[in-house]
Amino acid sequence: MTCFSFPPTPRHEPPMQTLSVNGYDMAYLDVGNGPPLVCVHGSLCDFRIWSAVLGPLSRKHRVIAVSLRHFFPEHWDGIGDTYSIAQHTDDMIGFIEKLDAGPVDLMGHSRGGHVSFRVAQRRPDLLRKLILAEPGGELDATLDPAFKPGPSPLAARVAASADKIAGGDVEGGLTMFFDAIEGPGAWARLPATPKQQLRDNAFTLIGQSRDKRPPFSKLDAEAIKMPTLFVGGANTKGALPKVLHTLAANVKGSKTAMIPNTTHPMFEQAPQKFSEIVLEFLGS
Repeated sequence: MTCFSFPPTPRHEPPMQTLSVNGYDMAYLDVGNGPPLVCVHGSLCDFRIWSAVLGPLSRKHRVIAVSLRHFFPEHWDGIGDTYSIAQHTDDMIGFIEKLDAGPVDLMGHSRGGHVSFRVAQRRPDLLRKLILAEPGGELDATLDPAFKPGPSPLAARVAASADKIAGGDVEGGLTMFFDAIEGPGAWARLPATPKQQLRDNAFTLIGQSRDKRPPFSKLDAEAIKMPTLFVGGANTKGALPKVLHTLAANVKGSKTAMIPNTTHPMFEQAPQKFSEIVLEFLGS
């Protein structure tokens, strides 16, 4: 699931840094002081997507916003088999280990929420608290009685869009994907800056189309033991709210916060409210 960037407020961003992980230079922003909070973006996005909340969150935390393998600042050509949930999870585990900052708070949005969930499942020793903002993914039969094997409707949209991008029609592929999620004409209405950020990461859709992302199971959810917060946009449509609420119901002791009048990019649409919710959870 894409993160869908909306116009950011102009601000001065800290300089980009890199950390070599699993033979790949992972780019990240590092701002503020305090307990470390690592932020993982969603599909078609990169570390820049967190710009609207870097200020509020960094007043109390060292905020580390990372770009996953093959996302901006890399301009990937879509070739190779190193784009997957498994690879991104391995990379994030390596990244947190190399930070050498002790257990961190981990926050993931959309695809980054899925990656963060898998990190928490595999390496709970690396984390203090977990925040999942509308994690992307599917539910298997143990969580969804209506589960049907095979590609989901979203996977079919990703594949069709990726085919266009692979054929050289980046604009057509992004238009097809964006309009399918946000409604007809959504891509045309998007301002220039967020459009360019999505173009910068367009070829990652090719990797996502062959991702073979594992669905969430009841056992997966029950394996998450650290304090966990689920955050959603109250007006988000499609499968994301179902995934969020189902996982929340099966992660013992988790909390859920829905932000009014927002959709999937809730932290860009209501950055102050989102930051308040996150800081309250991290401080409790």
